[in-house]
Amino acid sequence: MALHVMDEANRCLQCKNPMCRKGCPINTNIPEAIRLLRENKLDEAGKLLFYNNPLTTVCSLICNHEKQCEGHCVLNHKGNPVHFSTIENYISTFYANQMVEGPKPSNGMKVAIVGSGPAGLTIAVILARYGYEVTIFEIRDKIGGVLRYGIPEFRLPKSVLDDFEYRHIRLKGIKVRPNTTIGTSITIDDLFRDGYKAIFVGTGTWRPNALGIKGESFGNVHFAIDYLASPEAYHLGDNVIIIGVGNAAMDVARTCVRNGSHNVTCFARRDTVSASQYEFSYAQLEGVKFEFNKIPVEILDNGVIFKDSAVNEEGKLVEVEGSEKVYPCDSVIVSVSQGAMNRVVSTTEGLETNEKGLLKADESGHTTRPGVFTSGDVVSGAKTVVEAVAASKKTAEAMHEYMQSLKE
Repeated sequence: MALHVMDEANRCLQCKNPMCRKGCPINTNIPEAIRLLRENKLDEAGKLLFYNNPLTTVCSLICNHEKQCEGHCVLNHKGNPVHFSTIENYISTFYANQMVEGPKPSNGMKVAIVGSGPAGLTIAVILARYGYEVTIFEIRDKIGGVLRYGIPEFRLPKSVLDDFEYRHIRLKGIKVRPNTTIGTSITIDDLFRDGYKAIFVGTGTWRPNALGIKGESFGNVHFAIDYLASPEAYHLGDNVIIIGVGNAAMDVARTCVRNGSHNVTCFARRDTVSASQYEFSYAQLEGVKFEFNKIPVEILDNGVIFKDSAVNEEGKLVEVEGSEKVYPCDSVIVSVSQGAMNRVVSTTEGLETNEKGLLKADESGHTTRPGVFTSGDVVSGAKTVVEAVAASKKTAEAMHEYMQSLKE
C-alpha cells in the first residue's frame, strides 16, 4: 500500500500553477500535501489536509475525483493523472489514528448545530477549534446524515464515520443529542432561550421528489433516499426497475444487486447518465442494465409503462406517441433527487425559503433570521459532499464573526 502511494506521489510534477488544486471545490493544497509526504513528513501532511477539510477521510473515498482534482491534473491529458484520492486516503487515514487532542479551552459561548450531515459536522469541528461549546441535534440515532444513511457501506464504510465521531466529536468535547427533532418538542426559539448564541441549520434534503404519475403510491414502489437509509428492511424481489440515472441511482442499483436482486435496470429519460463515469462503469461491471430515452407514464402492480422520448426541433424532450411499452418488474425505486423538509421553517418565525422550499441565505450562510445560519444541501439542493464542506467553511467563519460581534 505505502509503496503504491509513494509511486503515485513521485509522479506529481509539483506544478507552479497546480490545476488539480483549482479543480478541488475546497481548494486543497494538493502539491504541498504530496511534497510533505515525499519528504516523509506524514504528520504535517495530515495536519494540512484535516485543517483544510475536516471530512478529508470521507472525501478521499467518495469525491468525484475524475471531474475534480484528478480530472484537472495536467497528466490527465495523457490519460493517467496522479491519483490523489489514493494519496489523500492514505495520509488522512494514518493521521486520523494519531488524533487524540482534547477540547480547546471554552470561550463561554454555546452553539447549536441542527443536523449532523457533511455541513453540520464541518461547522461543529471548525467552531470547536475556536473554543465554542457545540451541541449537535440529530434526528436519527447516529451522526453522519447522508454520509451514514444515504451512501452504501461498500462506498463509505461506517467505521470511517464511527472513527470520525470519536476523533472529532467525542474527543473535542462536542455534545450530541441523538433522536432529537428540532421543530417539535424543541424549537429554534427554545435554543435561543437557553443561551445558544448562534444556530446552524443543516437538515439536508431528505424529502424525496415524486414523479407525479399514476401508481406511485403502490406497495411495490419506493424512494431511493428511503431505500438507501435501510436497504435491509426491503424485500424487492428479483426484478427491479430504478427510475433515474444519477449517482444516487447507481448506489441504489449496486445495493440492490448486493441484496439479491439479479435483474436490475436503470431507466433514463435521455441518452446519457448524469452519474459520474466512475460510478456508471462500476454499476455496469456489477451487472446493472440501462435503458435510455424512456419516460415513465404509469406504474402498475407488476411493472412500469414507459414511452420513448425524443428531442424536438426546439430542443425539448418530448414523448413519442404510440410508443407505450410495459416493462415487467417486482419493485420500482424512484431516484429523481430530493427536496428539503420544512419542519424547522414551519416552527420558526422569520426563517424564509425559496420557491423550491430551500432555505434562503447569502453566500456566507446568513438566513433571514438573525443568529440563524445555514449551508449545504438545504440551501443549494442536493450537491456533493465536498461542495457542502466548502460552503460550510465560509459559514463557520461567518458564525464566528457574528458571535464575536455580540461581545462588543
